[in-house]
Amino acid sequence: CFIAEIVRAGIQSVSHGQTEAARALGVKPARIMRFVVLPQALRVIIPPLISQYLNLTKNSSLAIAIGFPDLVSVWMNTSLNQSGRAIPIVAMTMAFYCAVSLTVSLLMNLYNRRVQITER
Repeated sequence: CFIAEIVRAGIQSVSHGQTEAARALGVKPARIMRFVVLPQALRVIIPPLISQYLNLTKNSSLAIAIGFPDLVSVWMNTSLNQSGRAIPIVAMTMAFYCAVSLTVSLLMNLYNRRVQITER
């Protein structure tokens, strides 16, 4: 619901005059959304969406650790039973989630930089 609210707010941030001008030119509603509204709305949507995707990644890993111990046990318990070292195994698990978060952040920031308005 948070992502839907971000998208809704981004679409509503586009001036109503933009859609009226496109309608006045005879552009079909689907093309107005695709070529007029969404390119402008994405500039508003992307920054909070990056934060929301990172929160989703972190919260899902927390839910797996708390709600689904069987999934976590496949990685942590198997490795822990074979090596007997808890700290390196937990550190590798944390490094995995850190790598996932940084990858999501990098990809979203690259996309944000691409759609950003460049000033003169």
